[in-house]
Amino acid sequence: MRVIVGLGNPGVEYAATRHNVGQRVVADAAAEWSIPLHRHGLSQRGTGRIHGQPVSLVLPVTFMNVSGEAVEELMSAHDVHAQDVIVVHDDLDLPIGRLRIRPEGGTGGHRGLESIVMALGTEAFTRLKIGIGRPAPEVDPADFVLAPMTSEELNALRPVLTRAVEGLACLVQHGVPEAMNRFNRRMPA
Repeated sequence: MRVIVGLGNPGVEYAATRHNVGQRVVADAAAEWSIPLHRHGLSQRGTGRIHGQPVSLVLPVTFMNVSGEAVEELMSAHDVHAQDVIVVHDDLDLPIGRLRIRPEGGTGGHRGLESIVMALGTEAFTRLKIGIGRPAPEVDPADFVLAPMTSEELNALRPVLTRAVEGLACLVQHGVPEAMNRFNRRMPA
């Protein structure tokens, strides 16, 4: 079973922030794949099938910086290994509207990823990164990621959110190399 985790912060005050794009993608996937999400412990989650493959969609209800607690809870309750996990998250180092799939890697200072690495004891899990761009030099990155997206940013992100759900389906059905080959390229304008 593939476990797809969408990172973000809980509560309506964070729903439209840049830091919550990972949760938006997984919530969109749940709707697209008709997988209802229900509260279980430290997350909302649901299981289903996509292209015949079993998946579990997970939205931690913890704050971003302790997302690993929800992932650890899920993994100890089920027979899931780090290589089965796909984490969807925002990325300051990618321009807004870009997406990148990686089979593993560092945290890049992302506190949610740091928490998951600590919980799993490894960096060997798949990531689907959604570019949110960098703030102006005078803006603190922490303030930037926790601020609501502008209407221009939302317009730039809409197609990539749809593409990210397609990328997740490709990851589940065809694996990381195929998904990287198809989805790490720039979208045509």
